Amino acid sequence: MDTDTSITVTRTIDAGAAEIFDVLSLPANHVDIDGSGFVRSVDHGDRITATGQVFTMNMSGEHMGGDYQTDNHVTGYDEGRLLAWQTTPAGTEPKGWQWVWQLQPYGPDSTEVRLTYDWSHVTDQELLKKVSFPLVKEDQLEESLNNLAAAVGSAS
Repeated sequence: MDTDTSITVTRTIDAGAAEIFDVLSLPANHVDIDGSGFVRSVDHGDRITATGQVFTMNMSGEHMGGDYQTDNHVTGYDEGRLLAWQTTPAGTEPKGWQWVWQLQPYGPDSTEVRLTYDWSHVTDQELLKKVSFPLVKEDQLEESLNNLAAAVGSAS
């Protein structure tokens, strides 16, 4: 799905939802999963276990003039099924874009993974002048799903 304010990609991965969720819920794994090329390393971030947590990532991209950090505020958590967070420049409040990972198990060794990049709640006009959404394209999101499948396969 691709709308004016969000992109969703889906892939079935040959692994159980618990195994996939285990990989997704550890921010340090996002370096290997990221298909955009922006994520460089985790600055701090414990395993995600509840909404309200914040993890910080070290990033790099021309859209921000090089290296920068993001704070990621966990807004959705349902163990084995859902992880969501709003990303914002470090030290600021969320600006309205979020990442949503949804898992639908199809038995013990098969899970549909849906990744949504949603910027529908961005209302800051100055930000919209500076940042041209979407920063991450559909093929990069699909690469994130490919990387997740590889990470789960190598964790087996």
